[in-house]
Amino acid sequence: MFWDQESETITRSTLQQLQLKRLQDTVQRVAQRVPFYRDKFKKLGITPADIKSLDDVRRLPFTTSADLRANYPDGLLAVERDEAVRLHTSSGTTGKPKAIFFSRKDVDNAAELIARSLVMTGITKKDVFQNMMSYGLFTGGLVMHYGAEKVGCLVIPSGPGTSERQLMLMQDFRTTAVHILPSYALYFAGFLEQKGIDPRKDLALRKACVGAEPHTEETRRRIEQIYGCDVYNSYGLTEMNGPGIAFECEHKAGLHLWEDNFILEIIHPDTGEPLPEGQTGEMVLTSLKREAMPILRYRTRDITSIIPEPCKCGRTHRRFARITGRSDDMLIIRGVNMFPQQIERVLMSFPQVGRNYVIVIEGLDDMTIKVELTAAGFDGQVEHLSALQKQMVEKLKAETWVRPKVELVPAGSLPVAEGKAKRVIDKRSL
Repeated sequence: MFWDQESETITRSTLQQLQLKRLQDTVQRVAQRVPFYRDKFKKLGITPADIKSLDDVRRLPFTTSADLRANYPDGLLAVERDEAVRLHTSSGTTGKPKAIFFSRKDVDNAAELIARSLVMTGITKKDVFQNMMSYGLFTGGLVMHYGAEKVGCLVIPSGPGTSERQLMLMQDFRTTAVHILPSYALYFAGFLEQKGIDPRKDLALRKACVGAEPHTEETRRRIEQIYGCDVYNSYGLTEMNGPGIAFECEHKAGLHLWEDNFILEIIHPDTGEPLPEGQTGEMVLTSLKREAMPILRYRTRDITSIIPEPCKCGRTHRRFARITGRSDDMLIIRGVNMFPQQIERVLMSFPQVGRNYVIVIEGLDDMTIKVELTAAGFDGQVEHLSALQKQMVEKLKAETWVRPKVELVPAGSLPVAEGKAKRVIDKRSL
């Protein structure tokens, strides 16, 4: 299914011509209106006239999270303040957040990209779409909401948490599609189990769009098995638009980036040098249609690779692989680099594992992984638990080259947050 088949199946040559024209317009725009970029161009000795091909994007300066915070609240605006109609901020753990402005055209275009993405997964105007993401300064709720309305869905803006209310809405209005955090999808499954509800039989769900936090293919399969619905990975970034930057199609073989709106680069995280298609590195994005706040070569810190082969769905916009982690989320344990998702991939391969886990690091790089088991998995038989524990340790060591301590606990033993899951507790810096 296509929302805009002409745009989604545009030839590569025509798409690249469109990208170049929009890149040139964007560079000209920020050079005229954004002092931050004007100063950067001057220091680099470049002008908008120097951007003559898509390869010239590499001549442009990177933009980082630190740059956005340094220019808070409105130093990167490319329009007058009264032309901006919406403000979102990224979640920040310390200091000032990153403020992102939207013009009316930006709001409409973000909704358009969501509509493309949802229709690509098979969602139609006949669906009842329950949006279980946070509304407010976080882009995930509102941007997805507008896009689902554009498709014509009946949208239920339920927001996060309050599982009793989520269930009531699902049952009363026969929700067929949800937008949900993967960690909350697993938590909610436990809530349904306590209620004696079989989601495959007692709910009407057929589609789930998950995102806003990293998760593995194993977690996706676990959610699909529990709910009996198709689960689609999405990629969003407040700095670029929020959700809808990239989405999986029906083949679930990588995320299509909407290249008529963004230029994608993969660079070496340490050197900043470009990497060829297929090699894993840090994703860098340049916005091509943002009016209020265009951003050049934004270093996302997300680690992925471009999938060079064409997709079976017929869309010509290139795909990138599932995000394996963030360069700034990488753990260094006893000199070994690893990502939390490597640990999740191992844990979720065990059917006895429940829906929650936490990684605790303390002392001299001592790593303990606390893992909830299902009721059946935690059967109280010491010999069974000991054997399972040993299997997990060995499999984790084979994956990460580090031998962690594993603690097996009953379901519901670990704390659960209504927002993004906190999977790592690093006490070394406390």
